[in-house]
Amino acid sequence: MLYRVAMRDLTDVRYEKADHTATVTIDRPDRMNSFRGRTVDELIHCFKTAWTDPDVGAIILTGAGDRAFCAGGDVKERAATGGYGETEWGSFEIERLHRIIRDVPKPVIAAVNGVAVGGGHVLHVLCDLSIASNTARFGQSGPRVGSFDAGFGSAYLARVIGEKRARWMWYLCELIDADTALSWGLVNLVTEPGELLDTARRTAAEVNRRSPTALRFLKHSFNADTDHLGGISHLAFDGLDLFTRTEEAAEGAEAFAERRDPDFRRFRR
Repeated sequence: MLYRVAMRDLTDVRYEKADHTATVTIDRPDRMNSFRGRTVDELIHCFKTAWTDPDVGAIILTGAGDRAFCAGGDVKERAATGGYGETEWGSFEIERLHRIIRDVPKPVIAAVNGVAVGGGHVLHVLCDLSIASNTARFGQSGPRVGSFDAGFGSAYLARVIGEKRARWMWYLCELIDADTALSWGLVNLVTEPGELLDTARRTAAEVNRRSPTALRFLKHSFNADTDHLGGISHLAFDGLDLFTRTEEAAEGAEAFAERRDPDFRRFRR
């Protein structure tokens, strides 16, 4: 089923603009702000809106409530339907969202208000800056739920925090706390929960005092060093698309939905 995203029709995401800063909020707190196809389409729409608005100099990405920044893909929906629901173009555009966060010529600040796990963790890693509540938790979950991100979500993560730490996060699927994330260089700043958005807004205000052309060139320069990962990302998502149709991937999603440990033993060759 196809539809067209319009700002007035947003259901999964909120978009607000004030003081030259756009705030994009994933608004599915009942699902730990996990994303389905429509959520991703709406995020793309909001980021493109901020991109083309000359009055916006910085973008904040956060999640509704205080439990989760984003818990990644909606595994319960995937277990029930085999996919992530209807989308604007008939395809799940998470890879396109990754590119837009990197390519939008304005700094993107993640305000991590709770759990950032799986695909939600990848989103904050891709942001230019990350500010975390001291209640935030960070981690990857793909190998536990029958999924993976072998593009920016792994290789770029290794560039940010180092190979050993990135492999630990992916292989063990353990959550780390905000102070550990700060010591690893995974976030820039840790603050009290009630101060998180104000801190993000103050940071955005400081960014907005800088030369927008200089910031645009700096962002492109930082990205140039890792843009070769875009090709790996294409390959990885094609592989993921095939993998999610297998019994092995289904076991991970079904186990998550049923709140049991997955049994992957039969898939070892």
